[in-house]
Amino acid sequence: MSPFASPAALGNLLAQLLDGSLTTLRIFAWTLVLSLPLGLIVALGRLSRRRWLAGLVSFYILIMRGTPLMLQIITVHFILPGIIPGMRIDRFVSTIVAFALNYAAYFAEIYRGGIQSIPVGQAEAARVLGFTRAQTFLRIILPQTLKRILQPVSNEVITLVKDTSLATVIAVGELFRAAKNESSRTASIEPLFIAGVFYLLMNLVVTCFFHWSEKRLSYYQ
Repeated sequence: MSPFASPAALGNLLAQLLDGSLTTLRIFAWTLVLSLPLGLIVALGRLSRRRWLAGLVSFYILIMRGTPLMLQIITVHFILPGIIPGMRIDRFVSTIVAFALNYAAYFAEIYRGGIQSIPVGQAEAARVLGFTRAQTFLRIILPQTLKRILQPVSNEVITLVKDTSLATVIAVGELFRAAKNESSRTASIEPLFIAGVFYLLMNLVVTCFFHWSEKRLSYYQ
């Protein structure tokens, strides 16, 4: 039965999708809160002069970027508890851990590219002026890096909105799972397309935010 058959049916569908959207937004927010700073730490490890550290971080990035996110979610939720006796992980927590580790690897490479794009002369000039390495990075390198990486970061964030649907693999009740359940219940594909509109609206908000951010950081040009 089509969800548009009656106002009550449509209202019930929208209520289910809105509830799923809240879970989607929680996955989205927690992933960014954890993966953005973690990605910077990973990038600094990748740039480390200690070969063992740079090599270890490079291997981590290779694994995270070279295997499907869905497989990583399954690994965190089902395989880790089997390896560690007595370990139990909530479905939502498993999702956040997998997403944060995965996106940190992508953000790390974006950070690394941005940091390496800054002319070496700027760091040398900062040292001449008496800046410490930490001050040079935080006051000179990092602000310029953030401006330069804004566009690739926005692309990853937009992808993240859509990737949240992968949480359905371990039965997390996010937007896509809610739409799929309603589609099965009503024998209609319309809930899936309505969910697509929800994703589109969320990405519209993300896009507008990054356009605003680009204008705010335009003084670095």
